[in-house]
Amino acid sequence: MPYLSGPGQRPGDGRLTTDLDPQDRGPQDACGVFGVWAPGEDVAKLTYFGLYALQHRGQESAGIAVSNGRQILVYKDMGLVSQAFDEATLDSLQGHLAIGHCRYSTTGASTWENAQPTFQPTEAGSIALGHNGNLINTHELQALVAALPGTAGELEINIRRQEGITNDTGLVTSLLAHHPDTTLEQRALEVLPLLRGAFSMVWMDEDALYAARDPQGIRPLVLGRTDRGWVVASEDSALATVGASRIREVEPGEMLVIDSEGLRSHRFAEPEPKGCVFEYVYLARPDARIAGRSVHEARVEMGRRLAREFPVEADLVMPVPESGTPAASGYAEESGIPFGQGFVKNAYVGRTFIQPSQTLRQLGIRLKLNALEHMIRGKRIVVVDDSIVRGNTQRAQVRMLREAGALEVHVRISSPPVRWPCFYGIDFATRAELIANGLSPAEIAASVGADSLGYISLDAMVESTGQASESLCKACFTGEYPVELPDEALLGKHLLETSLTAPTHGKALPVLNNP
Repeated sequence: MPYLSGPGQRPGDGRLTTDLDPQDRGPQDACGVFGVWAPGEDVAKLTYFGLYALQHRGQESAGIAVSNGRQILVYKDMGLVSQAFDEATLDSLQGHLAIGHCRYSTTGASTWENAQPTFQPTEAGSIALGHNGNLINTHELQALVAALPGTAGELEINIRRQEGITNDTGLVTSLLAHHPDTTLEQRALEVLPLLRGAFSMVWMDEDALYAARDPQGIRPLVLGRTDRGWVVASEDSALATVGASRIREVEPGEMLVIDSEGLRSHRFAEPEPKGCVFEYVYLARPDARIAGRSVHEARVEMGRRLAREFPVEADLVMPVPESGTPAASGYAEESGIPFGQGFVKNAYVGRTFIQPSQTLRQLGIRLKLNALEHMIRGKRIVVVDDSIVRGNTQRAQVRMLREAGALEVHVRISSPPVRWPCFYGIDFATRAELIANGLSPAEIAASVGADSLGYISLDAMVESTGQASESLCKACFTGEYPVELPDEALLGKHLLETSLTAPTHGKALPVLNNP
C-alpha cells in the first residue's frame, strides 16, 4: 500500500503573496513536473532537488512517488518543497523510479487531497501521475470515468468523492488506471488523444516511467540523461541541478516510455505547435531553453525592443526583481541609460499565512520590496516589469519610488496588455478584473501614478522569442485560443467541486475503446 502524508499539516491556503499587496495576485505560475528512472541512484532525493529547481512553477503543494519494483510509495504535503520534505521522509522513499510535482492550482482547490502526484490502484498494480497544464474538456472526461465498464465507473466516482480529488489530473489517473486486458502503455495511447488543452505529464507504474506532452506543446517538457538513467522535467534547470545532460524536448503529441528495456517513443497525435509565449515573458526560469531559444536572451531582447518603442529621457533603469531584471538590462543596453537596482528584495519571504487587514494594506505594508533611497532620490526612473494585471502592485511600487525621492517614474512592461484569461495552466485574474480591459495605457499610467507607461508591442514580443507567430499561443493578449474552448459554463477552476456528473450540454462525447 502507498504511504500518504496526512492532510492539514499547515494552515493557510498556500498562495504566494505578491511583492507589495498580498491581495493583488499577479499571473500565477503553472506547475512543475519531474521524473527519473535510474536504478542504483537515490531517486527520491534526485526528485526533491529537481522539484527545488522548479519551485517557481508552483508553491502550494509538493509530492513525490517512488517505486521499488513491488509497490509505489507516495508522500505529498502542502507548502514549498523544502517544507513538505525532510531527510527522514526522503530516506523512507527507496526505489529505482520516481516522479515529483510542485503545484499551483488551476483546476480544483488548493487542498491536500488535490496535491500531486495522484495515486490509484489498477488491475495490475498501481499508477501515480503528475500534471502541468490545464484540460478544458473535464466534463467529457467525467462522463468517461462514470461510464467505465461494470461497476468501475461508480467505484472511481466514489473514490474521488471520498478523497476530495476535484482536479483534471484525478480524472486522467482514473482513465489510465482501468486497463484489465492491456498494458498501461497501450492504455495511455488510447486515453491521451482524448485530452484537450495543455498537458505535460509524468506518470509511473511499478516498473516504468512515462511522459507525454499535448499536441500543441503549450507547456514545456524536456528529456535528459544521467550516468545511470533518464530524467524528464518541466525545465532545463531541473536537469542541470541533478547533473543530467539535456537531450531534447519532448515533442508535442509525443509519449515516452522508459523502463529496463530502454527508452521508447510513441506519437499519439500530430504536432500542432502553440507554445505559451508567456513562458518566455515570465513563467520559465531565465536559464530555460524552449524551442531552441534561451529564455534569458528572449527577455533581454524584449527590453531592447521596448527601449526602441518607448524611449524616454531618464537617469536610471531599474527592474522589479526578479522577473523584470533581464528586460531591464536590455532596456538599459539599448537606451544607454545606466542600469541599477532600485528595489531591495527580502529573499526569505516565500509565502505568508498572516494576511494583513485592509487598514494595514492601506498603510503600505511591504512584505518583499523596499526602495533604495540613495539610488532613487533626485532621479528620473524607468522601472521595468513583466506584466500588469490589476495595477495595484504597480501603484504601490510607483508610490514607493516617489516617497524615496524619484523626480519622475516611467513604467515599461515587457509584454502587451493582458486582456484575456488563460485556460491552459496560468491563473490570471478574471477578465473583468484585468485593468487593461477598462483603461487605455495613458489611463493606466494615470491610475498607477506614473509619468508614462509603455507596453511592448505584440509583434516585438513575438520576434524576441525567435519563434514564428503561428507556433505560439498568445491568447492572453489576443483572445484567440488555439484549442477551442467549450461553453463558458463548462470552464472554471472549481468546476469539478460543484458537480461530479457535469452535463454534456448535448455535445457528443469521445469514444474510448475500453478493453
